[in-house]
Amino acid sequence: MNFEIVIDIDIEKKVNMKVFIIGTGLIGGSMALDIKSIYDDAIVFGIDANEKHLEEAINLGIIDKKATEKDLINADLVIVAVPVDVALVILPEILNKIGEQTLVFDVGSTKNPICEAIENHPKRRNFMACHPIAGTEFSGPKAAIKGLYEGKTNIICEVEKTTFKLQEKAMDLFKKLGMRIRYMDSKSHDKHIAYVSHLSHISSFMLGKTVIEKEKDEQDIFDMAGSGFESTVRLAKSSPAMWTPIFKQNKKQVIKSLEEYIQNLSNFKKLLEDDNYEEVYNEMQNTNRIKEILK
Repeated sequence: MNFEIVIDIDIEKKVNMKVFIIGTGLIGGSMALDIKSIYDDAIVFGIDANEKHLEEAINLGIIDKKATEKDLINADLVIVAVPVDVALVILPEILNKIGEQTLVFDVGSTKNPICEAIENHPKRRNFMACHPIAGTEFSGPKAAIKGLYEGKTNIICEVEKTTFKLQEKAMDLFKKLGMRIRYMDSKSHDKHIAYVSHLSHISSFMLGKTVIEKEKDEQDIFDMAGSGFESTVRLAKSSPAMWTPIFKQNKKQVIKSLEEYIQNLSNFKKLLEDDNYEEVYNEMQNTNRIKEILK
């Protein structure tokens, strides 16, 4: 007797990872490019107030499709990469619209205001406050590059407030991006970043302003500027639309760092006025140890 055995195999359909990038400029766009190269199953959606940026992001292969906030219910991952003042407004609304298993993280340069803004939100556990210390002086989708985060530090604040399962999901992504992780409370982050990031941007902008006002002939600036000047004012090419809200949100710490910086400049000026070149040498010699820190 012959039996025909029929085996019904239920092949599970591949489920794509749905990633939403809110803000398709340098930071969000670079992360989108890396995610697409790391995860074969990722579909990257873009949300941006600038329609031109969305079109550029699609044409450059940064995102696969446009989306709106109403689509966030389907998201596995939401990356908020907008100016910090905009993030304060839209983040609570984003959390209102996501699913229970969605991970949301921001990449802003200030952390305490954003942590305070969503402190009591019902979906606070879905959010992770992040600051990848990466970027260039350029902005917009065209500035996005692969590998931007390789070897860079990602500061995470209040990690204990993110549910453990989503913490694991985030850490897996950051590891694959090649990032180092540093944990810090949000107030300490804003204090330290004022010195090592915000102050350097202000210095760059003001040095550029000083030279432009003094050297009226742009060709003279171009011809005579050495690599030292070029590297020092590089950050003056950064977007004022991004940096003005950062200085506003971190005003207290930025002012404190500026006061100390101005005092050091005044002291150096006084040494020159007094022809105290031995101390001029000592000031620079003592600061040379920065070479040991930033190798």
